[in-house]
Amino acid sequence: MLWKKSPVSSQDIRHLHEQYGVDLLCSSILARRGLTSSEQVKFFLESELTYLHNPFLFDDMEEVVDRINDAVAEGEKICVFGDRDVDGITSTALLVSELRSLGLEVSYQLPEGDDPYGMTMGGVEKAHADGVTLILTVDCGISNVAEIAHAHGLGLDTIVLDHHISGDELPPALAIIDPKMSGSGYPFQHLAGCGVVAKVIWALRFSHTDFYREECILLHAQPGKDTVIIQAMRIQNLLVIDRVIEEINPGLIKSSQSKVLQFLDCGLPILVLDAPSELAQLRHAFGKQVDIHLMDMRPQMEAVMPVIKGKGLFALSNLSRAIKYSPFGKDELQVLFTLFNAYCMKRYPALDAEYESILDLVAIGTVADLMPMEDENRILVKRGLKVLTLGKRQSLLPLFSMQNLMGKQLSTSDISWQISPVINASGRMGKPSVALEMLLSENLERSEQLAYELMKLNKERQKLGEDAWDRMLSKAKHSFESTGSKLVVVEDPQLSRGITGVMASRLLKQFNAPAIVLATVGDTRVSASMRSPTHFNAREFLSRFSDLFLDFGGHVCAGGFSMDVENLPEFKRRVMDEIDTMDCMPEETEDEVVIDCALPEPYMTPEIIKVVEFFEPYGEKNPPLVLQMEGAIVDDIQFMNNSKGSSQHVKLTLSFGTYKWPAVFWKAGDRVGKDFDKGSIVDVVFRLGRNYFRSQESLQLTIIDLKSSGESA
Repeated sequence: MLWKKSPVSSQDIRHLHEQYGVDLLCSSILARRGLTSSEQVKFFLESELTYLHNPFLFDDMEEVVDRINDAVAEGEKICVFGDRDVDGITSTALLVSELRSLGLEVSYQLPEGDDPYGMTMGGVEKAHADGVTLILTVDCGISNVAEIAHAHGLGLDTIVLDHHISGDELPPALAIIDPKMSGSGYPFQHLAGCGVVAKVIWALRFSHTDFYREECILLHAQPGKDTVIIQAMRIQNLLVIDRVIEEINPGLIKSSQSKVLQFLDCGLPILVLDAPSELAQLRHAFGKQVDIHLMDMRPQMEAVMPVIKGKGLFALSNLSRAIKYSPFGKDELQVLFTLFNAYCMKRYPALDAEYESILDLVAIGTVADLMPMEDENRILVKRGLKVLTLGKRQSLLPLFSMQNLMGKQLSTSDISWQISPVINASGRMGKPSVALEMLLSENLERSEQLAYELMKLNKERQKLGEDAWDRMLSKAKHSFESTGSKLVVVEDPQLSRGITGVMASRLLKQFNAPAIVLATVGDTRVSASMRSPTHFNAREFLSRFSDLFLDFGGHVCAGGFSMDVENLPEFKRRVMDEIDTMDCMPEETEDEVVIDCALPEPYMTPEIIKVVEFFEPYGEKNPPLVLQMEGAIVDDIQFMNNSKGSSQHVKLTLSFGTYKWPAVFWKAGDRVGKDFDKGSIVDVVFRLGRNYFRSQESLQLTIIDLKSSGESA
């Protein structure tokens, strides 16, 4: 295994340390990972919800909340169409729960049994027959052009809340909220479906405040050098829609020539932090005859944010955390804007403290759907993990108890290994409503019954997966060889439609090549999943065969489709025709481990866990830290029991400096006595985490690789 540590700029480290107050060790790791811009650093340092992007940046968001509010006013029936995976189930649970809290009658439809992904014509017909007048899709819909057109023809409005890549034609929906859609207006593409729903929920709650659609002006005037600098911004829905700045030489400009006064002369309320001082500056600039009505926000702001009591904007600009990330520098008007945002959210707990309570499901769906752990996903997941750890959602407690998660500080690994597979099993086994009803349940006994059913479904799924793997491995090897090691295509008529994605992922890992797994559904339809490495666009590849599909969709690395079984031979023929045009896979190279930091002995103390947890939550595009010790001593070696007969795992005790560290080294039994032994002095690359054993918490290293000391240099 190659050990790689990228060079790092001391200038970048110093900038991160001085500008943002990050300690030198964390600064060096951030710099080594290329995370040096203010926008990137912000999402590592901050967790306040005020740092999330404003949902009204979505062009269609006002249409969405207005239509839902109309449905509330008219007592309409709503149907939510979701998907069968974890993201789809959590998205559906979030939206159904929120809409029901508004007093709406809400039903839902998930793909049960062998139903295809997304909306169906039959589902639309059923919604119409049930008296539904408004459909909302979550984690699906962007590809359902015909189905949404049919709904429109029946008089049903449809709102699409999705995060998948759209095709050439957009569905004729009333509104579409999809961060990947061209022209959406939103600055971050990689929200999960549940993240998109969370944005709609926040906007819907904001629409019930006094500030929705109400425009106002924020104003600040400050002395310059023999001048007065006046700034103003026009805002609506907490978004800046216009801004002006003017430097006035008192007595040298007529009031009628001032662009600031023209900006203010629009009949909108003008909000300031300290009306007397602001008015004094305006009169200094334009003369005592100036008559501008200012609304002083200090009393209201101090009532919900006592920390600002008695402080002016200049003092607050030196204290403000947000101003460190502002492209405007120490701009006092920007400080006022930040204060106004915070004031609105603190005044309405539904936008802040109460809003946090929905982020547990957002965290589960985001991690399960392998969304990049960057930008605002970091805050959504970080706050969601806090809610999960505190056990605030009663309906999840039985499942957590069964998975031994109670009382544990939860991480993204716990979601990936203990929570999402169980929820996912219900969808893969054709019963996604079991997981959904568990999440929606307000009865603890009912939640427990459904959690037991989920655990049972998960065991069935695991058994189906192992049986299918045994059947398809030889077919996969043959396919891999016949395509020149470019692609794996496996058809299995016995395969459950619900585990095609699991099998495709496993084949991708086995062969490091794009993998397509096809299952026959009811002798009339084929349902399939595709998984691919990051350099290969699965959705683009599948789009070449769209004329054969009933439906298809996906991300860059994952896709799925269904088609009539009679199209299967033509599909396989055309796939083989595409092989020659496919880019070759990258040449196989020796496994490589990228090291974030080599730790001197004085740094390798139990306090190092704080550095590890600073970079959480981990996930896509933010892998767990890989640390290095040079010159550790192997104090003890113990072999772990392994009933499956593969290479044994070992437990080590390593001495480094003044501490002894427990460590696990998976599948390393055959290296004992050859690469290392008791008493060996070794260089080690490892991950550090918390281990929970018999209700006792301790720190433990997970060794990635080790070499004789000096060999890694």
